[in-house]
Amino acid sequence: MKKLLRIFALIALLTAMPAYAAKNPGSKVGVEFAATSFDFGTVSEDKGYVVHEYTFDNTGDGAVAIVSVVASCGCTRPEYTRKPVAQGKTGKIKVTFNTRGQKGEVNKDIKVRLRSADGKSERVTLHLNGVVVPKTE
Repeated sequence: MKKLLRIFALIALLTAMPAYAAKNPGSKVGVEFAATSFDFGTVSEDKGYVVHEYTFDNTGDGAVAIVSVVASCGCTRPEYTRKPVAQGKTGKIKVTFNTRGQKGEVNKDIKVRLRSADGKSERVTLHLNGVVVPKTE
């Protein structure tokens, strides 16, 4: 019985480790996002745009560069810090979501690729979600 419990504990530990690494991008390149998801709530389609800025701190030993930021669709436009972010400084990724033509639940992913000065790389997925209510005529 004890052997069986140890096996289950080991399996639980091994399955939790990748989940922790995915939530803690600092594990490879030394960055910590304040938050990786943003819920903009319920907005009207005629609002036009929802803007949110994701921030991260460089907690690593050297500079970290954002290599690329790609949104899951054309209605979501990312802008980001182009220069490497020095150790101890904050980087920003501003995302603008166009509400026009959108209706119902919205779930958008923004894929971020980061690289540290020592060549390590990390992929982080940011999430943007909410509800868009059709405009009333």
